Amino acid sequence: MKIVLLADHRKNELLVNFCIAFMRILEKHELVSVSNTARLVKSASNLEVLGLSADNSAGLEPLASRAMFNEIDAVIYLRDPMLDEYDFPNPLTRACDINSIPYATNLATAEILVLAIDRGDLDWRKLLR
Repeated sequence: MKIVLLADHRKNELLVNFCIAFMRILEKHELVSVSNTARLVKSASNLEVLGLSADNSAGLEPLASRAMFNEIDAVIYLRDPMLDEYDFPNPLTRACDINSIPYATNLATAEILVLAIDRGDLDWRKLLR
């Protein structure tokens, strides 16, 4: 499965710790992120993460395009709810909603999503590709 890993600036450390905690599950899958986050996760956990050259805001457009073509199976985006930018439309969220791609925005839903992937609950996504 192709899993996107994103985090707002203040949630990067939480995402890195999440990846370390679930390293055995995540290492079985193709991981994608923006370059800075990919570098942080790689250095802390030795997980292979494909880094896209963009920051989070600019990185959402190419990820949304991939989601529109079902090239992504799950998104973990640990968001900072204190940021005002969540009042604006997010192209990645919209693309995931259109294509029934699971999208976790906090630690609890991220854990549920990763455990579901590990159990095979999302294997039906492979049929879409």
